[in-house]
Amino acid sequence: MKHPVIFLLSFFISLVFFGDKAASSQNPNTNTVQLAILLDTSNSMDGLIEQAKTQLWKIVNEMARSKRDGKTINLHVALYEYGNDGLSSEEGYVRLVAPLTTDLDKISEELFKLKTNGGSEYCGTVINEAIKDLKWTKSNDDYKVIFIAGNEPFNQGNIDFRTACKNAISKGIIINTIYCGSYDEGLQTNWKDGADLADGSYININQNQEVVHINTPFDDELVELGQKINETYVAYGYEGDELKQRQAEQDDNASNLAPSVMVERTITKGNMQYKNESWDLVDARKNGTVDIEDIPKDQLPKEMQNMNTEEQKEYINKKAKEREKIQNEINKLDQQRRDYITKKLAENPESNTLDAAMLRIIKDQASHKNYKFE
Repeated sequence: MKHPVIFLLSFFISLVFFGDKAASSQNPNTNTVQLAILLDTSNSMDGLIEQAKTQLWKIVNEMARSKRDGKTINLHVALYEYGNDGLSSEEGYVRLVAPLTTDLDKISEELFKLKTNGGSEYCGTVINEAIKDLKWTKSNDDYKVIFIAGNEPFNQGNIDFRTACKNAISKGIIINTIYCGSYDEGLQTNWKDGADLADGSYININQNQEVVHINTPFDDELVELGQKINETYVAYGYEGDELKQRQAEQDDNASNLAPSVMVERTITKGNMQYKNESWDLVDARKNGTVDIEDIPKDQLPKEMQNMNTEEQKEYINKKAKEREKIQNEINKLDQQRRDYITKKLAENPESNTLDAAMLRIIKDQASHKNYKFE
């Protein structure tokens, strides 16, 4: 009798904009990183999902510190689930949860919605769907990567994993496989074969290992700044209030996991990967995706509805300056916190959890495309 499997992913990292307009657009001339996470949501993978929820912001923050040719990267994350009895058998028990997007709060929200349910885990099928359905860039200079994790044989289903993996690398998409169990068992069940065919890495992890959280003297102040920066977001559009509420809900989700998770989420708000131009006027105006003069009065926040155009622009400029000031404070404390953690980690062996495994692989592979990490 097979063990149910949940496959998680990564970097995390690539994230969805259901109906949102701005985040899904991708400029081929930017330093693009596209990360697709394929999660097996069958019964035995609850621990893997928990690791993904806990370490999403840490992975994003490490990616945000990378540069190519001195320029900050443009990160997109996508999320799939597979191997769940609640999914359509006609679709191979696969569901696209979030297409490639920069909407990190949406990715977090969807991770917290995932539920496990025994099923059939077809790795070839979910890889094939990710290659076919996601809007991958055509440039081989960009870092395009799939992380797939699970604990059932890699060769199940009607679509041969060999065909899917060869198709991926022909498009410049690297596939990394993460087996939840012993290294040798994953080796015997084709998980390494899948990675080898697509220039990727094969690793094994303990999906039930508890993630180590290191408290630092800077955490409380960072959490306070995370709440303070929320006051600089100016919701607009018919869905603006709802999406701003989603931001608060993801703060709560992070806080309920562990103090360090909320700290990492705050650090994310301090970097350029946290983009909300679909509902926040500060980001939208900064990125040139909207003109205040074109927004109907009833789609503006109440405090702006009786302002003239110049007053509205001044109000947004003030919020932008406040945010920049807070972000600078966050980044300064983040550096001090990382220095503190580095010293603490030197006293302990390296963790064998999802985030640690993914970051080791990402840093190695991205470096071959001239991405540099701090």
